[in-house]
Amino acid sequence: MTEFVLGVDGGGTRTRVAAVGVDGRVLGIGIAGSSNYDDVGKEAAQAAIDRAAREALAAAGVERSRSSAIFLGMAGVTSETDKQHIRDIALALKLAPPERIGVNHDCSAALAGGLEGRPGIVQILGTGSSCYGRNAAGESWMAGGRGQWISDEASGNWLGIQAMRMAVRAYDGRTPDTILLPLVLASLEINSIEEILHRQFVVGLTRAEIAALAPLVLDAADAGDGVAVEILERGAQEVAELVAAVACRLGLDRAPVCEVCVVGGVVEGSASYRGRITTAVQRMTPTAAVKLPAQPPVIGAAILALELAGVTPIPAIVR
Repeated sequence: MTEFVLGVDGGGTRTRVAAVGVDGRVLGIGIAGSSNYDDVGKEAAQAAIDRAAREALAAAGVERSRSSAIFLGMAGVTSETDKQHIRDIALALKLAPPERIGVNHDCSAALAGGLEGRPGIVQILGTGSSCYGRNAAGESWMAGGRGQWISDEASGNWLGIQAMRMAVRAYDGRTPDTILLPLVLASLEINSIEEILHRQFVVGLTRAEIAALAPLVLDAADAGDGVAVEILERGAQEVAELVAAVACRLGLDRAPVCEVCVVGGVVEGSASYRGRITTAVQRMTPTAAVKLPAQPPVIGAAILALELAGVTPIPAIVR
């Protein structure tokens, strides 16, 4: 009988579940819609996890009742109340023995996948952002990630807001001209900055629409636009401060090498932004080694599930 665990990467757009044997073989993958219960509610989140789990189990040819452990890395899960809601879902779906159900925010799975279970730091830069680290003693800490209006630094949403702010400032004559002004107008489908209030508060401006402005900043910076370059430099400095805070808290800054994995479409899709971030991070944390993820978050969740099952994810298993 195949002994296996389940790893869940529950995001705001998609939910992925991996059934992985204790020898490291990926047996099956399932995909469903959003399971961020802050966005879709607990019932819909449970349905998405169930659907993705069914698909993974069917592909693996195994029964859910035989799962040795499960780890759920879920977007929006930070408080103990959040974790209990997700644990309740896993219990209701009978995805693993009660004592072997692990729940944490999605950063934990991104770190485990990105560094293949090694201690270090992950900086997520997608629509939103957050920074999370774990040391060799198993201690962890998160910085940032407190929501788009409070602490979403350097993310797609943050870049989009900066693009609009600088477009307004350029229109007012407070800052130099920038190609972001016509680009923002075109993206928002308005003719003038005078219409931006109506676009925000009457038509409405979603978080996804704001984040969709981020590529404008990246492209404008690559084209040499000074205002866009300044935005990316500020974003890189914000990341450096987040990484330094986590590294200091966990003592990772005193290690010979502090591995820092950068994850998410904003940074993975832009070599220039990634380069600026690397420079800024290493300026504040000289031992930092900045890299792209080795494995996706769903595999990271499976690695953490293996740990719950008492399996040490040695390099051979990770491979």
